[in-house]
Amino acid sequence: MTTPVEITLLTQENCAYCDHAKQVLGRVGHDFPLRVNEIDLASEEGRLLASRAGVLFAPGVLLDGDPFSFGRLSERKLRRTLGKRGAAMGLDRHQ
Repeated sequence: MTTPVEITLLTQENCAYCDHAKQVLGRVGHDFPLRVNEIDLASEEGRLLASRAGVLFAPGVLLDGDPFSFGRLSERKLRRTLGKRGAAMGLDRHQ
């Protein structure tokens, strides 16, 4: 069994890019094991995480606690990064 990648998604209300990021994560989650934790960027925890990660605006995406992106999430970049992580760990993405 493969350990899921911890995704932290920093979102805000009425954010089209946030909705897009959720859709991307849903699709990518069919091919890679993900555990998504959505946090409101306006909350104290969200502001602290954004500050530490250098997230300038929503949505912010952290992979296993490390900054990945903010703004419009690139599905291609996410899949490439997850594929490289899996290959480095010797994992098959369809396990």
